[in-house]
Amino acid sequence: MRPSHPTLIAVSRALATNRDQLVAEWTRWTLRRVGATPTIRPATLERQIALLVDVLIELAGPRRRQAMELWLSTCESYGRTAAERGLAAGEVVEEIQHLRELLIHYLSEVIAALPARASMATVLRLNRLVDMGITHAVVGYTDALVETLFNQHGVPVGTSGPLEDEIHARVAHLETELEKLRSISL
Repeated sequence: MRPSHPTLIAVSRALATNRDQLVAEWTRWTLRRVGATPTIRPATLERQIALLVDVLIELAGPRRRQAMELWLSTCESYGRTAAERGLAAGEVVEEIQHLRELLIHYLSEVIAALPARASMATVLRLNRLVDMGITHAVVGYTDALVETLFNQHGVPVGTSGPLEDEIHARVAHLETELEKLRSISL
């Protein structure tokens, strides 16, 4: 059974209320754990994480059906960026998996206050969304690696200059899609 519309609205509001803290905490955790690896600028990573959280807010709200494709594309883009950052496949999984831990922390009170059936359905739905996000991040990661192998003959490319510009362009495109989604009347 799917959670009721009011339940999803409550989760979406709780996510929106805690958005800035969630983005800041996830960004700090991600930057701390990749310390010695080559990486993109922290502001670029934070922008990408903020986009993921913003799309997740829409997935918990009334535009959830329209937001699903954007969620998958955003996660795939995050996976591509992880490959460009020089991460291993398991590391991109861990980074999105950390989102699940943050959701537990930030949504536990809201979910605990729901009726049992609604809270269980909400938890399962959020877990499913995170799992789908992980799957598509790995797809993006793998696609980026294959592309690198073919285009660069196996030589990794740095993440400054044109590559970081590509990341910004992808994120800007996804942010535009999110704004279009938000402009849909309910």
